Amino acid sequence: MTSTAQSAAVARDHALDQAWAVLEAVPDPEIPVVSIRELGILRDVRRAADGALEVVITPTYSGCPAMSQIAEDICVALDAAGFAPYRVQTVLAPAWTTDWITDDARAKLRAYGIAPPTGNCGSSAHDANAAAGTKQKVIRFVPRSLPAPACPRCGSVHTERLAQFGSTACKALYRCIDCREPFDYFKPY
Repeated sequence: MTSTAQSAAVARDHALDQAWAVLEAVPDPEIPVVSIRELGILRDVRRAADGALEVVITPTYSGCPAMSQIAEDICVALDAAGFAPYRVQTVLAPAWTTDWITDDARAKLRAYGIAPPTGNCGSSAHDANAAAGTKQKVIRFVPRSLPAPACPRCGSVHTERLAQFGSTACKALYRCIDCREPFDYFKPY
């Protein structure tokens, strides 16, 4: 590789790092205390074969009404940072899982008054397997009983579900029996 080609490769990697940093600041439109990267919605930032920046996002569920707003917010952030050309690609496979929510985002959700998902969907092996070039682990959605979520306000595990759906379809409405406060619970998927 020539020194010019090496310089171009380093500059390209630097541009990708900058794009990741810019997109790190894009908040989720429904839960503005966490970024789309922290929620695992932002899956990849890469160079396409034509040299354009390609941003890959995965919805929290296939009917998520916030995806068009998320794509628009990504475009606004990239335009403001001077990234062009670029495109935003939505992919549905592998399906998003709450396992992709970072520990920092879980803490932010709790501080915001939303109980983060409990349990593990068992899909965390996806990223390690993909990096190793091995077969992806299949996610199975089967009914299972999970422990009641802890109240994000007082920490009590004496909680009850009031409704399967809360402020959005990906959350359920719960109430703490001890402090009597209602709260959203981010359902595990």
